[in-house]
Amino acid sequence: MRRKHIKVDWLDRNLSWLFPLPAGIAVLVLVVGPIVANLIFSLENRSFGAFPPPSLVGLANYSSAMHDPRFWNSVKNTFYLTALSVPIETIFGLVIALLINRSFALKGLVRTLILLPMIATPVAVALIWSLMMNPQLGVLNYFLQVLHLPRLLWASSPTFAIPSLALVDIWEWSPFMALIILAALQSMPSEILEAASIDGVTPWQLLSRIIIPLIRPALITAIVLRTIDALKTFDIIYVITQGGPGIASETLNVYAFKSSFLYLRVGYASSLLVLLAILVIGIAILLNVWLKRAQT
Repeated sequence: MRRKHIKVDWLDRNLSWLFPLPAGIAVLVLVVGPIVANLIFSLENRSFGAFPPPSLVGLANYSSAMHDPRFWNSVKNTFYLTALSVPIETIFGLVIALLINRSFALKGLVRTLILLPMIATPVAVALIWSLMMNPQLGVLNYFLQVLHLPRLLWASSPTFAIPSLALVDIWEWSPFMALIILAALQSMPSEILEAASIDGVTPWQLLSRIIIPLIRPALITAIVLRTIDALKTFDIIYVITQGGPGIASETLNVYAFKSSFLYLRVGYASSLLVLLAILVIGIAILLNVWLKRAQT
């Protein structure tokens, strides 16, 4: 009995770390482990297969990336896609949130339909849009033809490849922005809006001087989250263009994937992913500083 009491007392004293222990082990195995392995691989001349065996090369992979024009092209494309999609998603999200924040018939159904793109599988979304943007059989060119506008090559054109991908990204993730902004709108004090309407405030003044300042923290939070996610976009790019035509839409994520699984340069691909992580973390820090300043 005494031994049993000792075990119970030991469990009572150590519950604070025994319960989180399985989750901690899972984090170490599934998160920390791959990160450490990727850092080690980035310092090696490593490829798929047994030959040649891995050899330590230090920072040579990072030096190669700094002198690789394709690396800088992928960085440019990563920023281009993010800068093209996130601002438009923010504007569309704000408009959608303002519209569905009003009371009207079938409001729940409309809200559900608007949010559907966000919960759809990205690969399925990319496949559907790839068919729609087909230069010969796609429905988008059919609509352009009906409107007597010139047909486009869409994702098959080096000029329009990234704007086409941005179009897909905007369609898929504008509801995400709308969802966050809608939550902020619904938490606004109704007395402020009622007082503004009594004072004869115009809709534009209401939006620019009252609504946006009140929801600014939520708005900036949505921009921060979406920007970080947009920098890591991979699925829709690889399904629709595979980084093409040529390397016109090849982002850093896609280039790292190709370096590893197509060119079998695992060490170099690992260094690209480390650089991508540094890029994302750096931008996340800058955006969080911006968020804190906006909240003060």
